[in-house]
Amino acid sequence: MRPLNLVAFLLFLWGAVWALTRSERSVREIQRTYYSWLSPFLTNGSKMETKARSFLEEVDRSEKLQAELDVLRTEFERLKQVEAHAAEVEAENVGMRRALNFQKRLNFKATPVQIIRRQPTTWWQTVDIDRGSLSPGEPIKDHQPVVADRGLVGKVDRVDKFSSSVVLLTDEACQVSVQVEGTPEVGILSGQRGQYEREPLLRLRFLSAKARISVGTRIFTTGLGGLFPPNILVGTIESVQPGPIDTEALVRPSVDFTDLSTVFLLPTVNQ
Repeated sequence: MRPLNLVAFLLFLWGAVWALTRSERSVREIQRTYYSWLSPFLTNGSKMETKARSFLEEVDRSEKLQAELDVLRTEFERLKQVEAHAAEVEAENVGMRRALNFQKRLNFKATPVQIIRRQPTTWWQTVDIDRGSLSPGEPIKDHQPVVADRGLVGKVDRVDKFSSSVVLLTDEACQVSVQVEGTPEVGILSGQRGQYEREPLLRLRFLSAKARISVGTRIFTTGLGGLFPPNILVGTIESVQPGPIDTEALVRPSVDFTDLSTVFLLPTVNQ
């Protein structure tokens, strides 16, 4: 045993013997003095222990709250996806109901088809539909009219085996004979080159120089030329530009060309 440890042991032994040989009152006095001397350390230790325990409890509580927050965030993201999917399904259902109602109102046979492709570079010129020469059902033909529930969309431009290209009314290559509602005015309607705005306007030409038409008047197909059936809504007059020889007008399409999904193939007039 080391000398220092031996001295400490002897002192402890002497103190114990001395304390045991004292009277009960002396022993209690010694205990009181001893605890009074240790009291500040015990108190501080108790406070530190309390703080440490509180800190650990707070850490544990924070971890539990973080775990609950993570679960809530995951659930929130899942609900957002469910809501988005439900909105898409509802939009599809509304479109299908509109298409079915439109098909019931038609006086001739119409074949529903879906838009399957649309290129950003030709957004206002063409779309592709899910029907071609080898598709089951009624055969599809070049220049077959294409309509939506709100009016004329365009015509079939190219037929492939299982899909076809449709040139839109907003393309200048698609020209339609139309009449201004409530007037004898007849003209040629087509798209305009270089339009990249959200809702491109159509150009109506060859109206008479003294044409009396007003903004908001509707435009319908005439059926002339044996391509488009008559009385299909095309759009409404947006503005009128009188000229010395003829009158031109800008027409807002009745179809929302920014949102095409289900369209219909119609038989041509001369079919």
